[in-house]
Amino acid sequence: MKSIKISIPSLIENITIVESFIDNAKEKFQINDDIYGNIMISVTECVNNAIIHGNKSNKNSMVKLELLFFDNQIKFIVEDEGNGFDYQHLNDPTAMENLEKAGGRGVFIMRHLSDEVAFDNDGSKITLTFYMN
Repeated sequence: MKSIKISIPSLIENITIVESFIDNAKEKFQINDDIYGNIMISVTECVNNAIIHGNKSNKNSMVKLELLFFDNQIKFIVEDEGNGFDYQHLNDPTAMENLEKAGGRGVFIMRHLSDEVAFDNDGSKITLTFYMN
């Protein structure tokens, strides 16, 4: 297993750092295009949520991003300094009554584009797993 970690201040413009981190991982670990797009969307959405909802866009709060590379899978662990959220009772953003509402879309996207999503620390730490083949 290989591991790479970065921490970024909770500023929305730092999403570009996360995008570069994923691009570098794509090169280093030969991530194929089939899952690269899913990784980019899921991980940036997760970091975005960590910045805005977890750390309340407080530039003094950090978001930690760790990549774990195994033979057959890659995991991205995103952790913020917030108190978490009720990830077990999110509204379905595809239900008619929720189409106009904000909220729940990011987790919905992550669950659909990742092979596995695990929540720890009451939701302030999320692990996104992608299978390599």
